[in-house]
Amino acid sequence: MKLGISSCLIGNLCRYDGAHSKDAFVYNILQKYFEIVPYCPEDMIFGSPRETIRLVREGEDIKVTTSDGSKDVTKELDDISVVCAQKIAKDDICGFILKSKSPTCGMERVKVYQAKNAPSVKEGVGFFAKRIKEHYPYLPVEEEGRLNDAWLKENFLMQIFAYKDLHELLKKDIKLNDLVEFHTSYKYLIYAKSQEFYKELGNIVANHDKKPLSEILDEYKLSFLQAISQKSTINKTYNVLLHIFGYFKKHISKEEKELLLITMDEYKDGIVPLITIVKMFKIYISKHDIEYLKKQKFLNPYPAELALRSDLKANK
Repeated sequence: MKLGISSCLIGNLCRYDGAHSKDAFVYNILQKYFEIVPYCPEDMIFGSPRETIRLVREGEDIKVTTSDGSKDVTKELDDISVVCAQKIAKDDICGFILKSKSPTCGMERVKVYQAKNAPSVKEGVGFFAKRIKEHYPYLPVEEEGRLNDAWLKENFLMQIFAYKDLHELLKKDIKLNDLVEFHTSYKYLIYAKSQEFYKELGNIVANHDKKPLSEILDEYKLSFLQAISQKSTINKTYNVLLHIFGYFKKHISKEEKELLLITMDEYKDGIVPLITIVKMFKIYISKHDIEYLKKQKFLNPYPAELALRSDLKANK
C-alpha cells in the first residue's frame, strides 16, 4: 500500500526555511504499514530554502504571491500542482496526508490575504490540495493536524484500507461471484457508514437488470467509494452491533446475552470504547465458529496494532 504524504511531514528538509515539519504519527506509526511517497510541489519549482508564499484575493480570484507581494507565482504553482496530482494515479496511491495551513497543501482554512491591507481570512484551500480533490474526489485525504482528532483518524484509516481493498480487487480478472463475496465481507462496515449506500450497493450486486459485468463494476466502484467516505457515528455503529448480536442468540446463555447488551449500551453511552464490544464478539465468533462473521471487515477493518478503537474519543 502506498500513501502520499506532504514531504515535510516525514522529516524531509523541504520547507521554505530549509527545515521540516516531521509528524510523529505519520513518521513513527504509518511508515510501518504503508510505503510512503513524498510530494512537495513548492520544493520542486522553488527549491529550499525559498521565499515564503501566500494566497491573496483579487476580486473573485485567489492568486499566489511571494509574501512581500513582489512576484505572482500562481501559474507556476498551479502547473506543478496539476503535474503532482496526475502523478498520484501513476504512483498507485491509496490515501494522502497533507500539511495543514499551507498555501499549497492545506485542505481548508488556509489564510487568504486581502489586496488592500485588510486582515487575512481563513477561507482558502491550497492549490495542490484543490487539484487532488478535483482529480480524485473519493481518494481518502486528510491533514496531519486533523488526525489529532481520534474520530477523524479512525474514519480516515478505515477508509484507506477499504479503498485499497477495492482497488486490489478491481485489478484482477474477476467474476460477479467475486464481487458478491467482496460486498458480503463489507456488509456491516458499509452499514455503519450509510444505510442508503448499503441498499444501493446491494441492488448493484443483485443485478436485477442483468447488466454486463463491466458496467456493474463501474457502478459499484463509484458507490462504494462514496460509501466509505462517509463518517461512522455511535448510533449507526450501535445499530450494526445489534445486527451482529442477533447471530449469537442461539449460541449464548441468557446471562451472556444480558452482559453483552449492557456492554453495548455502555458503548452507546460513551462509557467503554468500541474495541471492548469487538473483543467480546470475537470470542463468541471463535467459540461458536460463525463463519459469516469471521469474514466481516467491520470487525477487522485495519491492523489491530493501530488501536484506533481503543479511544473513547474515536466515536461521535
